[in-house]
Amino acid sequence: MLANRTIVWSGRVISILLSLLFAMSAFMKMRHGPDVMQGMAHLGLPKSLITLLASVEISCAVIYAIPATAVLGAILLTGYIGGAILAHMRVGDPFFVQIRVRTVRLARPVPPRESSESASSSEKETHRDTQPLRKLSWGIQLCTGN
Repeated sequence: MLANRTIVWSGRVISILLSLLFAMSAFMKMRHGPDVMQGMAHLGLPKSLITLLASVEISCAVIYAIPATAVLGAILLTGYIGGAILAHMRVGDPFFVQIRVRTVRLARPVPPRESSESASSSEKETHRDTQPLRKLSWGIQLCTGN
């Protein structure tokens, strides 16, 4: 029971940290700071997109932070990060930071679901042991396209 609680709380902490990271990025975009303006000009994106990008980013982060919609939020943030990677690749910038953030987000531990009442305790333990691994392998397949 303690291991299950640890997995749940570690997943929550990682989710909160990543949501805060994306929220901070959106907040910086909404401030229209000189670094953001310079970055948008470097990427060849119009300055009128800053508020739209910030709104999309904060919406995705909020959806990801809510446990009931976390899977949808992860999918949306993956698309957002994919667009950021593409924008950086288009101008020849390194994109390793975005890949690291995406990998950490997809490798987040998923709390196992309890099996039905009729399942034996050994079946429950097997399910409990393999659920995070299935999620991790799915995330790796999603990243590599295999």
